[in-house]
Amino acid sequence: MTEEILAESIALRLRRDILRGKLVPGTSIKERDNAAEMGVSRTPMREAIRILANEGLVQLRPSRSPIVTQLSLNEVVSFIEVLSALEMLAVTLACERATKIDIAHVRGAERKLATQYDRIDQVERFELDMDFHIALTRASHNQALSDTHMSYLRRLWYARFQSARNRHTKDRVLQQHAALVDAIERRDPTMAQTELSSHLENLRINVHAYFERAEREQLQLKNSA
Repeated sequence: MTEEILAESIALRLRRDILRGKLVPGTSIKERDNAAEMGVSRTPMREAIRILANEGLVQLRPSRSPIVTQLSLNEVVSFIEVLSALEMLAVTLACERATKIDIAHVRGAERKLATQYDRIDQVERFELDMDFHIALTRASHNQALSDTHMSYLRRLWYARFQSARNRHTKDRVLQQHAALVDAIERRDPTMAQTELSSHLENLRINVHAYFERAEREQLQLKNSA
C-alpha cells in the first residue's frame, strides 16, 4: 500500500470516528498516539490529518496538536446557504447538460442508498447519501461548481450527520432523491428545483433542531454539576 493510499485509509477511519462521536468537537488529535494506535508511521498520519483539515473536520494549530473542528450554528447556517445555492444551480445545469451516463450514475447512487439503507450503519448510510449529492452536482458538467460544492459539503459533514441521525427520515429522503433523478431525466429544472428546495429545507430544520438539542443537553449537564 502506498503512503498516499494509506493516508486516505487513515483519513477515512478518523473521519468515521468523528462522525460516530468517538472524536467529538474540540478533541485533540495527537499525531504520535494515533499513529501508534493504528500501527502506522507518523508521515501518513500527518497527511491524513491534513486531508481532514482541508475538509474542515480538523483545525490545525501552530506548535500544538490539531483539534476536531467545532462549528457554531451561525457558521453552519452560512455554509448551508452557500451549499443550497450551489446545488440549486447544479440541478438546473444537470437538467440541461447531463448525459445518459451521468443520469445512470446518479440513478445508481440513488438506488444503492435505497437498497442498502436498512443493511448498513448510520455512517455508511450517510456516506452513500453524500455520494448521491456529489453525483448530482457532477452531472452539471461544471468543474468549478463541483469543486466548490465538495468543499462546502465536507465542511457540513459533521453537523449534517449529527442533525439527521436521530430523525426518522428514510421514506422522505429516498422519495426526494428518486424525484430529483426523475426531474433530471425529464429535463425539468422547475421540478428539480422544487424537490431540491424541499430537501434542503429539511436539512435546515434538522440542523437547527440539533443545535437546540445540544444546547439543552449542555445546560442540563451544567445544572447537574
